[in-house]
Amino acid sequence: MTAAPSAEPVPRTLTDGELSAVLSAHRFGVLAAVRRTGHPHLSTVVYQWDPAARLLRVSSTASRVKTRLLRRDPHAALHVAAADHMTFAVAEGLAEVSPPTTTPGDATGRELLPLLGLSGDPDEEAAALEKLVAEERVVLRLRVDRLYGMTLS
Repeated sequence: MTAAPSAEPVPRTLTDGELSAVLSAHRFGVLAAVRRTGHPHLSTVVYQWDPAARLLRVSSTASRVKTRLLRRDPHAALHVAAADHMTFAVAEGLAEVSPPTTTPGDATGRELLPLLGLSGDPDEEAAALEKLVAEERVVLRLRVDRLYGMTLS
């Protein structure tokens, strides 16, 4: 007698390429930083993945909790789930915090522009750069040294 096929989804570990594809296909994730107590601080963020550099970029402000935590302890992870929640990717690494943007068009402001999804209109870009300065925006860069995740199929 043979066993009936299982109706349960079967977990499968994703390859590095599949993990990178999950990160590339999405813009929202949950960033985990470490509190002094050792507990995680979780924050939903918009991110940009650069697979060639294995680098995640996140926009934040200089005064946000996640920014302060990552300055103290750079260990971080980003969790990204597919729309069906059957697939996920986690990127771990050490984060660095850029200096705040202080002048419209400075290096930090220019690095943040791709995260904004602007249309390319020069007036829109100029207004965005001014707003980034007013908000004291920084770039959180997560240099990814470990990727892992699974899918249920």
